[in-house]
Amino acid sequence: MQWNSLDKLVEECAFSGVIRVRQHGRPIYERATGFADRANSIANTAETRFGIASGTKLLTALTVGRLIDAGRLALTTQMRDCISVELPDYSAAITIQHLLTHTSGIPDYYDEELLEDFDNFTVGIPWYELRGPKDYLPVFPQREMKFAPGEGFSYCNSGYILLGVVVEEVTGKRFQDVVAEEILGPARMDRSGFFAMNQLPECTALGYIEDGESWRTNIYNLPIVGASDGGLFSTLADIATLWDRFWNGEIVSEELVRTFSALFSDASGDSGLHYGHGMWIRRRADGTLQHYIMGADPGISFKSAVDRQRQLDYAVISNTSEGAWPIARAIDDVLGKGVAG
Repeated sequence: MQWNSLDKLVEECAFSGVIRVRQHGRPIYERATGFADRANSIANTAETRFGIASGTKLLTALTVGRLIDAGRLALTTQMRDCISVELPDYSAAITIQHLLTHTSGIPDYYDEELLEDFDNFTVGIPWYELRGPKDYLPVFPQREMKFAPGEGFSYCNSGYILLGVVVEEVTGKRFQDVVAEEILGPARMDRSGFFAMNQLPECTALGYIEDGESWRTNIYNLPIVGASDGGLFSTLADIATLWDRFWNGEIVSEELVRTFSALFSDASGDSGLHYGHGMWIRRRADGTLQHYIMGADPGISFKSAVDRQRQLDYAVISNTSEGAWPIARAIDDVLGKGVAG
């Protein structure tokens, strides 16, 4: 790839964040630009922590996978059999697999199809009260199921919140602690975690939202602590480690690696976009697959993708709401042709 063209795009977009492209597990392009803290002119670096928003869903899926491997859950386990919360509006047939694959039919508390102002979305209770999965239950919409379980696909943050509730009830521990014990620790993702927005550790980028001709941080636009549908902070190195250890069968069993990474849900008709378990999968025209995770929140945009056939992967993380997208598209365009170096 002619990396100078990507460098030019980074400058044209005033990109704020980090980029890494790897081939055969080795970096072939890396860039860090913009500021982690604009007011104090603290620059982003390759070691900076960033929010990854819904990229967190892969870790939620893997945490559930660990419980499946331990015999404490199964993909076919019905949700109602492992939580004490009464949810009378939801079908009794909903399983763990339905929640993992966005095929439950549950209406979403954060339905992106209904959002009118992404950067200023609010829920019915203060963000600072959202510290764990069960805190979200009061804001679940009182609407009918979108479809019967297994009869359709609809991206659903509420479903992943319920997976967090399942994890807490099965283990008797805080969801965030279980992720740390089951995923972050064993995978040696030492710089990742569910950090409180008002207690961010050193080398963590603040998220920025455009505000007229100026900007503001996203501290008043997100839950105080992330949960099972999003909110983890991570780094380029930790995300690469997560993928590597997943594919090597070091996090969940090889059987679950195959299951989670297989095409499961047709996510958009004829475009080749599918969902597996905790990850998106795009089938290209030549039949090759791109597995990826992504996330978007006010002041956060993120995508990390893997092409197993060509042994290429990348991550783009930005501490702005839209910053990652033009960069990720440019990388996809070139890597989709199998060109690197």
